[in-house]
Amino acid sequence: MSITKEKTAELVKRFGSNEKDSGSAAVQVAILSERIVNLTEHLKTHKKDFGSRRGLLMMVGQRRHLLDYIKSRKESDYRELISTLGLRR
Repeated sequence: MSITKEKTAELVKRFGSNEKDSGSAAVQVAILSERIVNLTEHLKTHKKDFGSRRGLLMMVGQRRHLLDYIKSRKESDYRELISTLGLRR
């Protein structure tokens, strides 16, 4: 369900301004997206795991808020990020 440190470091390097930039909104959205994908796969096999489902919904909401923040700051960065991550909006 969780992602490895190596995967997190790769996402920070790819979406951050430098290798230590783990707090920017784009990096946080990328990390949350990876965790959401992993948790979705878990829930496909464990359909009655409602605690994990609640956590998934909370992560989706948090990602939505971060994406709204990025969109309010710079629309072009928002569009580039959702196309890179393959999000529907």
